[in-house]
Amino acid sequence: MNPLFFILLLAITGFNQKLHKNTFNIGAEYIIQQKQHPSHLDSLTFAQLKKRGGLASRKKDTITLKLVVDELKQRFEQTNDSLILANYYFQKAKYYRILYQKDSAFFYYRQSKNISSILGDSLAAGRRLLTIGILEKQALDLIGSEISYTEALRYLEPIKAYRYIESAYTGLGAVCNQLGQFKDAKSNFDKALSVNQHITNTHYRERAYLFLQNNIGIMYRRNKNHEKALRFFQQGLAMDSIAQKHSSIYPMLLENVTICKYYLDYPAKEVLEGYNSVVNIYKKQNNLRSLSTTYLNIARCKIVLQKETKEGIQYIYKALELAQKTNFNKRTLQALAYLSQYTTGETAKEYMGKYLKLNDSILKKERLTKNQFARVKYNTEKQEKENQALKAENTFKQQEILRHKQQKLIGWLAAVIGFLGIGVSILVFLNRKRKLVFQAQLQKAQAREQERQQIAKSLHDEVAGDLRVLHRKLEKSALVQEAQRLDTVKENVRNLSHQLSSVSFTKVTFKEQVVNLVTDYFEPNFKIIIRGIHECDWSTIDAAIKRLLYLCMRESIQNSKKHAQASQITITLAIVKKDVHLTITDNGVGFDTDTQKKGIGLQNLQERVEELNGNFVIQSRVNQGTQTNVEIPINV
Repeated sequence: MNPLFFILLLAITGFNQKLHKNTFNIGAEYIIQQKQHPSHLDSLTFAQLKKRGGLASRKKDTITLKLVVDELKQRFEQTNDSLILANYYFQKAKYYRILYQKDSAFFYYRQSKNISSILGDSLAAGRRLLTIGILEKQALDLIGSEISYTEALRYLEPIKAYRYIESAYTGLGAVCNQLGQFKDAKSNFDKALSVNQHITNTHYRERAYLFLQNNIGIMYRRNKNHEKALRFFQQGLAMDSIAQKHSSIYPMLLENVTICKYYLDYPAKEVLEGYNSVVNIYKKQNNLRSLSTTYLNIARCKIVLQKETKEGIQYIYKALELAQKTNFNKRTLQALAYLSQYTTGETAKEYMGKYLKLNDSILKKERLTKNQFARVKYNTEKQEKENQALKAENTFKQQEILRHKQQKLIGWLAAVIGFLGIGVSILVFLNRKRKLVFQAQLQKAQAREQERQQIAKSLHDEVAGDLRVLHRKLEKSALVQEAQRLDTVKENVRNLSHQLSSVSFTKVTFKEQVVNLVTDYFEPNFKIIIRGIHECDWSTIDAAIKRLLYLCMRESIQNSKKHAQASQITITLAIVKKDVHLTITDNGVGFDTDTQKKGIGLQNLQERVEELNGNFVIQSRVNQGTQTNVEIPINV
């Protein structure tokens, strides 16, 4: 195994041992007690073992899946084969997912994805990201889910893995739908439909098509367009032999058709017949989880359409029992809400209390899961950056060695030439070299003066801002000592005179930069609201303007959080005629603009805005918050 590759694997595997104590080291010092495994697994090939794990996962057979995980672990210890390690993490992730331990599943999916990426296995890396996107969506981390699906496409589209490309666009559509972004949802679903035609496997193509029809129907139903939603659900049901070939999707489409009929005021008898057909199918399939949903739909129909409250309540009780049995918290909450609504007196109060208690517990768990997901992401990204730095350092060292060898060779050649008496050539060479050195020094002196002005203006806005972001992340990760060191570095950086890096919108769009900025600073007690960003065509705006808008947003967010003690900040973007408008408002403590001067960061930003013929105005009053207004002409 390549030493550098081995180091990268070691780093990726070991960085989060505190979070997952079961993660084992893969270095030379790794020692583990050998466990006894059934002999029938010992004789299986790696491919057969993977197949056995997949089958156990689909059947939710945790016993067999655990045996597969242990066998893969033992084989990796014997072979140090990174392909086995990637699959070990994958099978372990599926094991924890079945046990509803989403944080552990998320961690091991990330580990499997990272190693697959290093191995150049784009298909495996893309598939892991698809599952990560699903987990994030379930945890209501919708921005994270959108990012994961998008990253999956970067792996899958180059290799034309149409089956999984279609899944990524479908997932993006579902996330956008949940975010209320109807146009983006429809666009992604349309892309998924286009890709669906290229899937060669008939079963997978039909199955993906049915899920798409269902998701598109849900999108229209969410927008109260029940007639159009009904057409898409019925198109799915129109597939030949759907009940036999796709038995798991058939009742789902049938139930969604019935839900649309309920909202479109179809006769109660027809609606109930549809629900009862779904109930019979789910009972045969022993699908208790989905059955709880259908019982709640029947209860609503009984109570609202037929005014049979007592009978409806009995169906709610059935739904509650099944939802609790299958750990279906969403339906448990819905059932408790219905019972608190349709029962009376102390009984209603009791169910409302249970509802509030469970809802509070779920919210806390969701917040915890989001934090754990974010911590895993942060540690992974940090480790990847360190790995890249290690590779860059090794490359630099190799280049230095080569350069030194070349210099020695040139020196020997020069000595030989000098020994042969070609003194004139040496003098010309030395004279030319002196001229080049002089010219280089002159150019450096000229550039140094230009850079000094650039550094004075940009250092606080860019480098210090980035360091503050990293400082926050380190503090959140409880890395106090590292945070203190970073604070020292932040002060030292003000004395540096190197060329600063700038925000690039060539690889990452302006929208994505803003989303990343909001994600970095967003907290439960510090909300950031973005308005107007999707209504503007940023492709027509010059990069210099976008960069300045980004810096203004970042500086204002930092000031609102650090100095203004704000709990909410609203950022509004708009293009009015020939100007770009940026308005940033917070609910912080404010300040007296007549007595308190702007800091260096705001002064630099004001100068930059004015250089582009723009206006930069700050309005603030004590205890009334602060508003920053920026106007920049589009054609500067």
